[in-house]
Amino acid sequence: MIRYTIYNSFNELPEGWNALAKHDVFLQTRYLQAMEKASPNNIQWFYVGVFNNEALAGVAIVQRVQLYLKDMFRNTKVSCFKTLFKDLVSRVLKGNILVVGNLTHTGQHGLFFKRTAISQSDFFREIFSALDEIKDQIKKSQGKKIRAVVLKDFFKNDEIHKEKQVFEAAKLHQVYVQPNMLLQVKPEWLKFDDYIANLNKKYRDRYKRARKKRNSIKPVELSLLDIQKYTPELHQFYMNVSNNAKFNTFILPENHFYSLKANLKENFKVYGYFLKDQLVGFYTLILNNTALETYFLGYDEEHQYPNQLYLNMLYDMLQFGIENKFNTVVYARTAMEIKSSVGAEAIPMVVYLKHTNGFLNAILRQIFKLMNPSEDWEVRHPFK
Repeated sequence: MIRYTIYNSFNELPEGWNALAKHDVFLQTRYLQAMEKASPNNIQWFYVGVFNNEALAGVAIVQRVQLYLKDMFRNTKVSCFKTLFKDLVSRVLKGNILVVGNLTHTGQHGLFFKRTAISQSDFFREIFSALDEIKDQIKKSQGKKIRAVVLKDFFKNDEIHKEKQVFEAAKLHQVYVQPNMLLQVKPEWLKFDDYIANLNKKYRDRYKRARKKRNSIKPVELSLLDIQKYTPELHQFYMNVSNNAKFNTFILPENHFYSLKANLKENFKVYGYFLKDQLVGFYTLILNNTALETYFLGYDEEHQYPNQLYLNMLYDMLQFGIENKFNTVVYARTAMEIKSSVGAEAIPMVVYLKHTNGFLNAILRQIFKLMNPSEDWEVRHPFK
């Protein structure tokens, strides 16, 4: 018999969860524990286990997200935040949505099932049934109605796309979103100098200029105690970057990076940029098996442009990936042109979504395109 069970906390998860999802740190209980302790205030976590008889055959992460205008539109200086656009997005998404996946990170880190234990069709039917039950739970316990459902971040070649009938029956739209920027580490890059040597002259000179502009700023790995000490500065620098985004769905709490380090330990890295003894920026990494996942970063805006902090961070992330033998550096979405300039490629991604209002669901595809505008950027070709 195929069935599902809904869990409300990482400490309720069944035996075998970590073993089944061992390929992805974002599905592991140590990560989920860290996130429950330091999750954005507007995100509530649910977990779904799908069983074939008594054996765990699949898992899913579901986030209930409460969207409010003050979180989505924080920088009113940006031209796209016109009243009409705000009203449109507010009408469609303001309120509660369910996300199958992880809203705080780019990529498909919300679903996994064992294909020898359960068919894809059966797995998704159980997930959709679980979503209906979660919606009912929220309605009964809190009086809140779920306005939309999103299954996020699938590559074009993902097996999920073969389930058209299941998704059509659930009235889910397939919509393209901004691509994930991936840099595949070449086997011949045994050290970072090999990458530099592989750049053409224009981009090798660009790398040298960036390093020169960094001047005496030095990257230093922060320990758990260091992160605790610099927590206010880290959060302020993160907010400097977050507030410049055109559209946001959450704000990380101040203890977020401390919680991740305390739980993930060596699988989570925080590097501070120091000018003498003053912290002026930072970036974070999550070590996820063969993939190096770039995470949140931040900086003192006074030093960003003159010292090219962001570009230097991209190089430093890649250097870590090469020197520690990762196959892929996941630069995630946003800032695609500058990431392309260091060698990352834009890999298209799609989400599946629906609105609970029939009329709004019919026009949701077009509205979502407004929320995810295609960026006009030039693909760079930095290699020889």
